[in-house]
Amino acid sequence: MISGVGQAGFSGIQAGMEGLRQNAAEIAGARREDGSSVRDIAAPLVEQKENLRQVEASAKVFKASDEALKSLIDIMA
Repeated sequence: MISGVGQAGFSGIQAGMEGLRQNAAEIAGARREDGSSVRDIAAPLVEQKENLRQVEASAKVFKASDEALKSLIDIMA
């Protein structure tokens, strides 16, 4: 069960990082060389914040799982 929670945290980190990569690409591609805007970047900026929060929350889940596993090993030893 603990390893499943750790895996869920790791998967959340991966998904959030992929979302951040996509947001960054979308933001970077929104401008022309002359500086004029091709499209609105408000949505990818908001999504970037959401993806960042997902990575942070998933990292906390992963850390908690790791600490629980360490405690379990200490109890068993």
